[in-house]
Amino acid sequence: MRTFGTLVTGMILGAVAVVAGVYFYFSTGQAPVATSAAPMPFEKKLAHRALDAVIAREMPKQIPLQPDEPNLAAGARIYRDQCAVCHGLPGQPETPVAKGMYPRPPKLMEGKGVTDDEPGESYWKVANGIRLTGMPGFRSGLSDTQMWQVSLLVANADKLPPSVQGTLSVPRLAVTRAQLQPRSRTQFPACAEREKP
Repeated sequence: MRTFGTLVTGMILGAVAVVAGVYFYFSTGQAPVATSAAPMPFEKKLAHRALDAVIAREMPKQIPLQPDEPNLAAGARIYRDQCAVCHGLPGQPETPVAKGMYPRPPKLMEGKGVTDDEPGESYWKVANGIRLTGMPGFRSGLSDTQMWQVSLLVANADKLPPSVQGTLSVPRLAVTRAQLQPRSRTQFPACAEREKP
């Protein structure tokens, strides 16, 4: 009986030591927190396992919209406005925002993207976001229809009609040099009027 008590005491002390070690690791700044730092041991594996389990349980199984041209075109406009800064546009260089993120956001309009994911999985990610990745949840900013439209777009990125591809092929920031030049007060009469004594 004494051996069993020693075993239980050892297990409790071992568990306390593990918790204390993890607490020390994080509270003393040993854990990587910068986006440029190397990942923690098992970070990717544990994060993916948790994410996959939640999505499998919670993602919608029924798709309320068809991946037709009007829905894909609407999804392309939403993607350009809300997603392209991180996930990029076809044939365009990676943005400074995307380069500075950890983990790096996947390019959804090039290569495989998420075309092998079910639209419900992409919808779950768009609606809820993914903690500690920079991927925001859009449930409060987009309607349900809009979230489905952009989810259908990324799920079908490898087979988009030419009109939708055209919407995505224009560079996101097509700003001319003239638009970047400072303007004089005469170009902004309202500002010049307010500054008069």
